[in-house]
Formats: sequence, C-alpha cells, structure tokens
Amino acid sequence: MINNPHSYSESFIVEDAIKIAARARGLEIGTTDVSQGTGAYLRHLAHLLNAQSVVEIGTGSGVGSLWLLEGMISSGTLTSIDDEMEHSSIAKMALTDAGIAQSRYRLITNSVMDVMTKLTDRAYDVVVFRHNPEDLSFAISEAHRILRSGGVFVIDNFFGGSKVHDPAQRDPKTIALREAGKTIKNDTESWVSSLIPTGDGLLLATKL
Repeated sequence: MINNPHSYSESFIVEDAIKIAARARGLEIGTTDVSQGTGAYLRHLAHLLNAQSVVEIGTGSGVGSLWLLEGMISSGTLTSIDDEMEHSSIAKMALTDAGIAQSRYRLITNSVMDVMTKLTDRAYDVVVFRHNPEDLSFAISEAHRILRSGGVFVIDNFFGGSKVHDPAQRDPKTIALREAGKTIKNDTESWVSSLIPTGDGLLLATKL
C-alpha cells in the first residue's frame, strides 16, 4: 500500500512494458536511470516547451530517453551521450522495442565532456544531466552555451542519495552537487532556478 505522498506521486503515471523491460536491463548492469516520477516530469517538461532538440547526458538503460521522446514534438531529435558502450547498446534495444525511428535520436558513446564541447550554441531546448556529479561545473557552463533562451537545464538525482542537504557529508560527489546548486542558484543573471523533490531531487534551471 502507498502510504506517503512521495511514493504516490512517483507511481502516479505508470510505466509501460517497454520502459519496465528497459529498466530491468539497466538494473542488471548497474545503470543510473530516471525514477518513474522523474520520467513523467521530463515528458511533461518536453511537452510544455514543444521541445525539438534535447540533450541527455547519461543514457543509462534508455528509460529517460523514452520518456523524453514521448514529450517532444514528433519531428524532435534526442541526443543521448554516455561513456559506456553497454549502456548505449541496451538503450538502442529499448528505443527499437518502442518503434522509435532512428532519425529521432543519436546515441553517442564517448567522453561526455568531449561531446558536449562539440554541440552547437543556442540549439537545444532541454539538457538533462544524469552523470558523474564531479563533471557538473563544466556541464553547467556548457549547458548554458548550448541552450536557447528559455531552455531548461535539469540535474537529476540532485539530492545525491539524501546526502546533499547534510553538511556532514563531504565526499567529492556530494560536494560537487552542493556546489553546482549554489552556482546555479546564485547566478541570477544567467538562470532562474527551482528544486523539486521528484525522484532523488530535480534541480531545474531556465536560461535567461
């Protein structure tokens, strides 16, 4: 029985069989994937923005890719980057299972930071970050460069397993998340931001 509002909201929009199968493949190899509630939120965000061009940093099993593509316009293209070939392979399987045309996505397996530097200025509607938090300081500046005005940068799993809000937690990944939050929150000339408790926390920053 669901006995708290967070669990209720996470399961409010039910995943289909293709997402469930993709998530199971991801669990087998240890991918980091969107929660069910986060996926539903990202679909909604892509729909609100009429998103045509989206970048996903950290492909995982492809669950997040499926949610994003559902929210994007029918001619939209998703660029999903991961540094693990195994992740890209199972994501391709999920996208194929969902019957998504290959023209609608690019799965790039390479160093995330190297790929980001090659993306076009002001060309994207949404950038979703779900990767090593220690890359965030670089990713924030690159996201600002590649997003159009009004585009949204999303940091998934911002709570870092419920560590970020606890000042006693001082491991490098937690510190990186904490610093990223401060950077975005304080840069009010570049971003308008908010933090919502969906999944393990979503930090949202709209480019001004």
